[in-house]
Amino acid sequence: METAYINSPLGITKIMGDQDGIAVISVSDVGENEVSVVIPEILKEAVLQLHEYFEGKRTNFNLKLNPKGTEFQQKVWKSLLEIPFGKTISYSDQTKKLGDLKAIRAVASANGKNPLWIVVPCHRVIGTNGSLTGYAGGLHRKKWLLEHENPSTQQSLFS
Repeated sequence: METAYINSPLGITKIMGDQDGIAVISVSDVGENEVSVVIPEILKEAVLQLHEYFEGKRTNFNLKLNPKGTEFQQKVWKSLLEIPFGKTISYSDQTKKLGDLKAIRAVASANGKNPLWIVVPCHRVIGTNGSLTGYAGGLHRKKWLLEHENPSTQQSLFS
């Protein structure tokens, strides 16, 4: 498994993957990891696409993904990929789409364990009342990502 660290507007982004795909994209506060001087060949496309996203030039990702998780988590993460750029859904809506209204806590837990920050867009899931409920990367990052993807509606909604 190859690893690279890059700068992003929200901290140091860690990318891990191999020939089977990208397994981890995570963020940490600046200073926790050194930025990579050399990017492994297998991760260069992911680095490029993330830079394009942060520059406002990319609205979807085209990467081979290989996140590790249970069958249920995989199903939840796959459903996140259906949320369009600049749009949000509620945890309740996501749970309904998955077919079991009683599973809302399990769905929220699976979202929180999403190993592919931004690329599998769990930041696009919000509370039924529009609130920015839990986010493993921190609510300040969730707010930033939503405003980055849809500045005209999100700033007024979350200001």
